[in-house]
Amino acid sequence: MDVKILVGAHKEVDVPKSDIYLPIQVGAGLNNIVTEYQKDNEGDNISADNPYFSELTALYWAWKNLDIDYIGLVHYRRYLSTRKHKYSPNKKLEELIVRKEDLISLLGEDNIIVPAKRKYYIESLYSHYANTFDAKHLDKTRDIISETCSDYLANFDKVMKQNHGYMFNMFIANKKLADQYCEWLFPILFELQKRVSVEGLTPFEARLFGRVSERLFNVWLDKNNIRTTELPLYDHFKVNWLKKGSAFLTAKIFKKKYEKSF
Repeated sequence: MDVKILVGAHKEVDVPKSDIYLPIQVGAGLNNIVTEYQKDNEGDNISADNPYFSELTALYWAWKNLDIDYIGLVHYRRYLSTRKHKYSPNKKLEELIVRKEDLISLLGEDNIIVPAKRKYYIESLYSHYANTFDAKHLDKTRDIISETCSDYLANFDKVMKQNHGYMFNMFIANKKLADQYCEWLFPILFELQKRVSVEGLTPFEARLFGRVSERLFNVWLDKNNIRTTELPLYDHFKVNWLKKGSAFLTAKIFKKKYEKSF
């Protein structure tokens, strides 16, 4: 099985010692940080957009430059696993995350491996975004879909009403299937760039295109009836669930926008 799982990182970090994982330095052309990782500013790339697209600059690089059978995308702080694990700094990372031998039985030509659904319970995907960021980003995205690929509009509306979704822009799939997703996704985001200004936004707020794409991933899956295989998410850091939950409820009740990641 010829597979590469990109591990998006902007600096030198603890990465899996396995040939199926390919660490990729995102936003590589924007700073003087030196790593031994694959750079996202080589070949056909959008590395300069990393402050706005986050890990999607790694996905774009793979779409345009990587000839492989299967492709995946994870983050240096978040991985896919076959079992639920708490953050375990004393264990080897390779013992906690999905392995090549796992993928042989899990991956097919027409399915996508995704992190387990994130459930918001008291929020829809739309209202959660509206309460934590800015609803106009999704409204303008809907306009673009209506204008450029209207056959996806009903799926967009359906997904926005859901209270769950596959988040974090993480997946593993047949490269041809991933390419089809990229061919649909990036034109929408590039058009959204023309309609939403990042002027005056904080660096955290400016990463809006990466956040919008999390919702769009679910729209694409729904429209194309893609078969999903869910795996547990492993957070390679200690999550402060109290702070995370408090921010979620504060955004819901008092409409206080998120100002940082949790």
